[in-house]
Amino acid sequence: MRKAEPDQLRTLRLVITGAEKLPLDLANAFEERFKQRVFEGYGLTETSPVVSVNLPEPQPTKPGEQVQPSSRLGSVGKMAPGIAAEIREPENDRKLSLHETGMVWFRGANIFEGYLHDEKRTADVLQDGWFETGDIGRFDEDGFLYIEGRLSRFSKIGGEMVPHEAVEQKIIDLLGFSGKDERLVAIVGVQDESKGEALILLAAVDVDLAQLRDKLRDAGVPNLWIPKKICRADSIPVLASGKLDLKKCQELAAEEC
Repeated sequence: MRKAEPDQLRTLRLVITGAEKLPLDLANAFEERFKQRVFEGYGLTETSPVVSVNLPEPQPTKPGEQVQPSSRLGSVGKMAPGIAAEIREPENDRKLSLHETGMVWFRGANIFEGYLHDEKRTADVLQDGWFETGDIGRFDEDGFLYIEGRLSRFSKIGGEMVPHEAVEQKIIDLLGFSGKDERLVAIVGVQDESKGEALILLAAVDVDLAQLRDKLRDAGVPNLWIPKKICRADSIPVLASGKLDLKKCQELAAEEC
């Protein structure tokens, strides 16, 4: 985005992102620079690959005509036609309301038949045509899907599911790290005798734990979301795709903490 000039992208009609959650500051910066809104979508390789997407709002064809919303900030849009969804408890697959937060499952003609030569892995994610995504999410009253994060990026602390990405974003906002070119913090879950798990903050910059706790509490963040410890790292490991390298982050937490 920094290298492209607005005139080079003047013919763009639609910009859709996926893979990682779209940071609001990035979306705003893109729209300000290129006068083009960025829409967020969602899908997986196993879903061929699109499940849902935000789209530009339809324009009424005559005065007073009502139209259904086609996009909602923070969501990954409405599902494509022909796809069914369920929200289930991550631990026991108990079916929940679509408006509750839980594991997202899909069924439809777009769902794959299985992993090649890997029956065990296939059986782990497919049940009677339903595909377990590994993502935690919910639907709002208008059918917009919100992805809260991967199950691997949640910690169960004192019986409550705590989303790592939401904690990271809150810390980024409070410490003024938004818009930075590199990732400066990452949350990792580690075993804890008293609560089952605890949060560790990996930081590529110096962060004072006491001050951070005060900022989080002042912002109304639940105590369970507050990191128990900060581990200083030279850098936060990321993959070539730009996604967080969870395995290396866990290794860093084990080595440095």
